[in-house]
Parts: sequence; C-alpha cells; structure tokens
Amino acid sequence: MTIQQMQYENLLATCSDYAGAIALLRQYRPYLEVIPSMRRPKDSVVTIPLPVIKVHHAVEPTGHAGIHLTAGESVLLPCDVALLMCDPEWKIKTGVEIFVFIHRPHEDFSDLLMRWRQTQILLDRGYEWLLPARHQHLISDSANRIRPLFVVFPDSPERITKGLKGAGLPAITYAADLPAATSETASTQVLAEGELDVEAAEKFDMADLDNIGLGENPPE
Repeated sequence: MTIQQMQYENLLATCSDYAGAIALLRQYRPYLEVIPSMRRPKDSVVTIPLPVIKVHHAVEPTGHAGIHLTAGESVLLPCDVALLMCDPEWKIKTGVEIFVFIHRPHEDFSDLLMRWRQTQILLDRGYEWLLPARHQHLISDSANRIRPLFVVFPDSPERITKGLKGAGLPAITYAADLPAATSETASTQVLAEGELDVEAAEKFDMADLDNIGLGENPPE
C-alpha cells in the first residue's frame, strides 16, 4: 500500500503545534521524559515544521549526499518537524533537539533514511536556527544532543519498520488521531491522563538518550 498525501499533511499540521507534538512523543516515552516541564508544556517545547538552519561552515558535496553549501548559507533541513526543548523559566534551549521524520508518500526505506543522513551532515557543520518570530528571543545555536524520531503509518511497507529497527533508530507507528493542533483542551487532556509522569520526567537522566537504539542492537 502507499501513503496518501492527506495522511502526511494531517500529521505534519498536527505536529506543528506543541500539543500535537507532545501527543506524538507520548508514543515514545524516552523522548517524552526530556520535556523540561510537564506543568508548562507550551513553554517547554518549540515546534518548527519544515525547519531552516544557517550553517557555520561550508559543506562540500561528498558521496551520495551531494550537498554543497557555503558558510553562512541557509538551508531547509530534510526533516519534517524539529522539536526544541526549552527551559520555561529561563527561556533558553536545554540542548536537546528531536528531529521528526514522517514517512512521506512514495518514499521507500532508503529515501527516508537518507533524509536523516543528510540532516546529520548539515548539523555536523555547526548551525543556528532561523526561528519563528515568537521564539526569536531564544539563543539559536546548535544543540548538545540531536536525536531522530521516525513516524510510519499502518500502511507503510513493512521493510521500512524492519530497516529502522535494524539500524537502531527509534520509530513509532502512527495509527490514531492526535489531539487537534490548536486546541488548548488537547494539552490539558495530555496532562490529565496520568501518562506524563512529572516526577519521573524531572529526574530523567539526559545521558540515557545516548543509549537509545542500543537495546535491540548492542555494540559488538
């Protein structure tokens, strides 16, 4: 089966809002628990759909990636949504950034994985964010921890899920409707259902992010 454009567009639109993004992270708990404040989720997660960065150093075309950029040039990242974790009190980024890759129509495993590889190449050259106007007060420099999250649909080919698992990359299957993207009620429901463990989240060890993907494929 093939993914319909409507499925992709609906999920992209939903995840463009903090409530929808948090609902998505609920399906992958290690990322849910790095949200700085469960009591103030709106101020803790900055969502950037189809994000743009400015690279600090030139990127030369190498291998299959074929990317060429000069220092200071802006570029659209090949991910779908970037989620920046922020301290709600100090209004600064915490150093954790999650890059969401949604399975696109007519995209196969190699295409999806290549988008992550290209993102890695671009971020490795040093970067700063081109932030939305409402978030321009944030320091826009690069993060200490960069992690991907792949989202597939029930109709996505099984080889994509199999390939992501084999590569040790975190993936979830999106089957149910997320809360409405602009609904304040949706955010309240997320907090009220008890699945956001505030105490566990606030005690979460950021170093545990380094172990994501190692459970299925321990290093030899």
